[in-house]
Amino acid sequence: PREEVAYVTCTYRSTCIDQPDFLATVDLNPRSCHYGQVIHRLPMPNLKDELHRAGWGSACGCPDRTKLILPGLISSRIYVVDVGSQCRAPRICKMIEPADVFWKCNKGYLAVPHALPNGDILIANTGDPAGNGKGEFSCPNSRPGGKAGGGIAHSPPCATGGFVVLDGNTFELKGNWENECETPPSGYDFWFQPRHNVLVSSAGVVPKWADRRFDPDDLKKGIFGRRLNVWNLSCRSLTQCFDLGEDSLPLSVRFLHNPEAAEGYVGCTLSGVIFRFYKCEANNWAVEEVIRIPPKDVSGWIMPKMPAFIADLLISADDRYLFVSNWLHGDIRQYELGRSCKPRLVGQVFVGGSVLRGGPVTVCRDEELKCQPDPLVIKCKRVYGGPSKMQLSLDGKRLYVTNSFYSTWDKQFYPTMVKEGSVMLQLDVDTEKGGLAVNKNFLVDFGKEPNGPCLAHDIRFASGDCSE
Repeated sequence: PREEVAYVTCTYRSTCIDQPDFLATVDLNPRSCHYGQVIHRLPMPNLKDELHRAGWGSACGCPDRTKLILPGLISSRIYVVDVGSQCRAPRICKMIEPADVFWKCNKGYLAVPHALPNGDILIANTGDPAGNGKGEFSCPNSRPGGKAGGGIAHSPPCATGGFVVLDGNTFELKGNWENECETPPSGYDFWFQPRHNVLVSSAGVVPKWADRRFDPDDLKKGIFGRRLNVWNLSCRSLTQCFDLGEDSLPLSVRFLHNPEAAEGYVGCTLSGVIFRFYKCEANNWAVEEVIRIPPKDVSGWIMPKMPAFIADLLISADDRYLFVSNWLHGDIRQYELGRSCKPRLVGQVFVGGSVLRGGPVTVCRDEELKCQPDPLVIKCKRVYGGPSKMQLSLDGKRLYVTNSFYSTWDKQFYPTMVKEGSVMLQLDVDTEKGGLAVNKNFLVDFGKEPNGPCLAHDIRFASGDCSE
């Protein structure tokens, strides 16, 4: 069915507004008089959680879209939200305090939740309770972009980038998922394919460093992750890892939706490279570079080269198209996934970014564009910020996007967006030949919230979406 309601995570952290984060319910029914409006707000009982990613609960191994899992990226608190049968008035039905996560799991800074095939809820974390990571290290026999399978990875006993588990029925905290002494030094996103008994996870940023500002002097210090990790799903053990390059910062991980498919993609935020990972012989996996978005030579910015900053990847339900959001450059790209394993660019549209015409940044050299793009105005509102999180309708025709990446970095790179509030946009997708166009009739303006402008991030549909 067509999506009629979206749940959007919203935060006030770093906005100078002393209000709790909330879950916004957005009306997506074009026949409704409230179309494109926030029709319900569920405030959290605490301040500065930084609600980031959301995931559905599980019922008999299938998504349970009556329960939404909301981890706090900064607070390490976990909320379980009952959205109810009407889907329009969610309520908090359970809360797990940070101290429980710290003491039982020795983990913190919770990022991405997914329901496992056995019904439990898995949540990736990025650091320990104090916000420390343990630094990156090279994997035996692995190399950047190597097509041969990387070596076995054994991390230090005190490494922190693993997962915590919630019971799928009671939502009680069960403990750590991975076996002892096999935890990567950092983590963020993950996806799995049960029929191939595999889970693939990405690296992240050391939390206490990420919570300052992005500083070019932090490059080459091991603060930004560089690894892609391959796990045995049933044994909960780390079997391979791949070094994707220094300061590459792989974040978004996506498998194809076909349950038989043994391939997926990972986007490297700082290097602008997208790798394809795939199963080769036996149970070994390999990676290959398939997309490279070049940086732009600029002046008036914090570095002479501005990376694409890949904030999110999304694959259409039919596995035909890959969508990429470039938070700094400001464009969303649509690639066709063909049999040649080399994605083909078929759609591109700018919805903001740091290189717009008339802004403080001047592009001195650009391998792709002949001129700087124009600012985007929808319903008389100038859109600031760059595209971050995406969500795609199941028929692949409507791509929704928000423009908050992480509140601390939002404030650094897009202060006007923080001051005026973020937005949620809709792009119309050509599912036959490829192509993207901004829908000028849709705009959710989070700058008009009752408690002041806020920052909107993740999007989930009650009827199902392409994040499952």
